Amino acid sequence: ETSGTRRLVRPQSPRLSSPATAPNQTYPRPDPSPRHSASPTPQSPPHHTTPPRSAHTPPAMASRLLRLHHQLRRRRHHGTSPVPCRLLSSSSAPEPPLPSPTVEKVLVANRGEIACRVMRTARRLGIATVAVYSDADRAALHVRAADEAVRLGLPPARESYLNAAAIVDAALRTGAKAIHPGYGFLSESADFAQLCESEGLTFIGPPPSAIRDMGDKSASKRIMGAAGVPLVPGYHGADQDIELLKLEADKIGYPVLIKPTHGGGGKGMRIVQGPDDFVDSVRSAQREAAASFGIDTLLIEKYITQPRHIEVQVFCDKHGNAIHLYERDCSLQRRHQKIIEEAPAPNVTTEFRAHIGEAAVSAAKAVGYYSAGTVEFIVDTLSGEFYFMEMNTRLQVEHPVTEMIVGQDLVEWQIRVANGECLPLSQEQVPLNGHAFEARIYAENVPRGFLPATGTLHHYRPVLSSPTGNFWRYPLT
Repeated sequence: ETSGTRRLVRPQSPRLSSPATAPNQTYPRPDPSPRHSASPTPQSPPHHTTPPRSAHTPPAMASRLLRLHHQLRRRRHHGTSPVPCRLLSSSSAPEPPLPSPTVEKVLVANRGEIACRVMRTARRLGIATVAVYSDADRAALHVRAADEAVRLGLPPARESYLNAAAIVDAALRTGAKAIHPGYGFLSESADFAQLCESEGLTFIGPPPSAIRDMGDKSASKRIMGAAGVPLVPGYHGADQDIELLKLEADKIGYPVLIKPTHGGGGKGMRIVQGPDDFVDSVRSAQREAAASFGIDTLLIEKYITQPRHIEVQVFCDKHGNAIHLYERDCSLQRRHQKIIEEAPAPNVTTEFRAHIGEAAVSAAKAVGYYSAGTVEFIVDTLSGEFYFMEMNTRLQVEHPVTEMIVGQDLVEWQIRVANGECLPLSQEQVPLNGHAFEARIYAENVPRGFLPATGTLHHYRPVLSSPTGNFWRYPLT
């Protein structure tokens, strides 16, 4: 182990091609030797420049980027000249992309299952992989699965997997030209995506402007309304005066749903049945939102009493092509947490599927999106209408159920789009075969009032392969 980087010797496996895809480009794997290299050869210190701030960049975001940029410069002692930072406006689509270099080595800025998942596809494509880890994960599976591994820091996430400067520094030191964020941690951080761009790295995900636009639920709903995407009746304004919010709730009509404008996972959500409970519910939601996400702004929407929660997988490239890969039903939830994911959604007509898919594609195009994304809708089962809720600007935990019904590797698609390639299929060419479920284990302590708890897993029988027998094997090994 040298300078915090561990290089592992791995026999080279033959480059494989998925039975369900026809790759239009080969990925040459870099020469793996030497695996036990010394410290980098000292070079003259690079000329340090400060990334220029765009006139349209929000001051808070620009300040965070500058801090990350200078922190990275302080950490780095070797490297090439910095790439000037080009900040994008949060209210406009990104400029036409520059040609992307072919990804030959990727750093996976995550841990656990999703890191292994990304590495498996990268290995099949002949792409070298770099893992990052905290002290607690030194012997973890994703560390052993990678070609190289770099220590980030202590176990707390803020000192390791949320340390954007350390992750970018690890990519630059190992020669990785691309970073895949996985899901969670920094996957939906516009600042992190922007930092990658400013340092000349390919962020395998959407542009920073799209992450920023969709990360603010109020702003995203205003953008969606302008794009003609159906919205639940509600208030999405910036004025958070509690008397104004109460007046808006009266206009909408009870019951109403209070939601934080940022974050997710059901935190800060409150269902209010009448005006007497409104003020206390707002204050409680603000406290929880501030504690969980650092922002206490709220939005108010009409509460759909008999809903279905249906999300649509979308994919876009850098050339303006956008398609959907059908929908997933995630209506079965516990405390606003998804328990069962089902693809395609049951009891859905072909006409409904086409309409909700078109709405999801319109949502993605409205923010100049590319890469994988999920647009979530709430469906009123009484009226049959559907309404936009939010967009997740990353690969979802439940993406395998979509992969199984369309026979495609979405991580491979992400890499190809990041390379500047066009989508491999048109909307008419996307297959729909079979049915897939994903179930999440939800453990609670019944004697303690059903509090979330962990316990002992007594029996486990892994699934050996997909029903089609193609290229999916769970669990990842």
